[in-house]
Amino acid sequence: MKAFLKNYRQSPRKVALVAGLIKGKRVSEAFIHLDNLPKRASLPIKKLIASAVSNAKQAGIDVDNLIIENITVDKGIVMKRSMPRARGSASRINKRTSHVKVSLKEVIKAEKINKSPKAKTEKKESKPKVKKTVKTKTDK
Repeated sequence: MKAFLKNYRQSPRKVALVAGLIKGKRVSEAFIHLDNLPKRASLPIKKLIASAVSNAKQAGIDVDNLIIENITVDKGIVMKRSMPRARGSASRINKRTSHVKVSLKEVIKAEKINKSPKAKTEKKESKPKVKKTVKTKTDK
């Protein structure tokens, strides 16, 4: 399932730090990380993941098996502002925005194959290896 956040008013460089932490994690683990992260972008990304989980529920996918397959942060529009400087000049201030895309993937755990107890008992007992020491003329 997918969800998008467009024109989020924070620099993509700062948002990408948060996105990199949760990429590839289970959704429940990602929520725990985002709750304890002291970054401003953690709340909007948490809401975005919750939206993608809601989309998955609508499609009938089990929420417990979801992982964050991919999360990308792209550059959005840049609002250009100016700040007055000395001698009547001005310098430009770029107010950057971000586009965030999340895609979730359902992972089904493979069942463990039980091996027969005979396989363990059939192991051959090996002789313990003895380390041989060689005396040289210098050893006395």
